[in-house]
Amino acid sequence: VIYEIDSIVPPSARDVFSIDANTGEIRLTGPLDFETVTLYDLHIKAKDKGTPPLPGHCKVVL
Repeated sequence: VIYEIDSIVPPSARDVFSIDANTGEIRLTGPLDFETVTLYDLHIKAKDKGTPPLPGHCKVVL
């Protein structure tokens, strides 16, 4: 399975999160400031390596 961040709200937070493509582990790459941004909404996509590849999605809200 390959994982990727499909979208982030707000878009300015794209530099704050990263995901390991093999494990799906989401990591912070910068500080979160809840006084400036009160909600982070990440849409994660996972797809297998089959033929055809089958996708799945989930939503992570902080």
